[in-house]
Amino acid sequence: MLRSVAEPISRYTGSHLFKEGEPAVAAYLIRGGEVDLYRVHGGRRRVVARVGPGSVIGDLAMFGQGTHLSSARAVTQVQAFRFQRQSLIPELAKHPALCLRWLVAGMRQLENTQRRIVYLMHKTVLAQVADLLVEESSKNREEIELSQAAIATLLGSSRQTVNEAIGTLRDMGAVKTGYRVISVVDPEKLAEVAAGQRG
Repeated sequence: MLRSVAEPISRYTGSHLFKEGEPAVAAYLIRGGEVDLYRVHGGRRRVVARVGPGSVIGDLAMFGQGTHLSSARAVTQVQAFRFQRQSLIPELAKHPALCLRWLVAGMRQLENTQRRIVYLMHKTVLAQVADLLVEESSKNREEIELSQAAIATLLGSSRQTVNEAIGTLRDMGAVKTGYRVISVVDPEKLAEVAAGQRG
């Protein structure tokens, strides 16, 4: 039903779908690739989430007719559908069931983000790093293409602390590391650390 108002777009690595502070005039459905949502504070970029296919971004600010609270930057080549507010709102108004599905999906995504924030607040950096690697490896990736600096940014921790955590995981035999690549060697051990049962 929404295909008539969906504009297919693509973004190359490093380019933006939208930037913090810009008027929120559209929402985006990610079809392929990964996007970092980040905010700039004190001159530093802090990633608040990384989203992939199936994720909808920018819709809460768009519905509120406000500005984007974060920037959306392509981590890889990204394909997405762009929904202009002036076209999307009338279409949703015609189909209440579709509108409800959009609302429920948005609330579920927000709830999952909040749950993850609360969950991570009570974990050590070692457990946070392990948890992130478990999540990334669950996407059927033999190698996780995240630099230690990127992991530090995603978790809001210092690079030194993350380096020490990854070194501990490597010494435990849970992972192997290469240049900007981490390979999970022992998923069960990594999951134990993520759950706070080891370390």
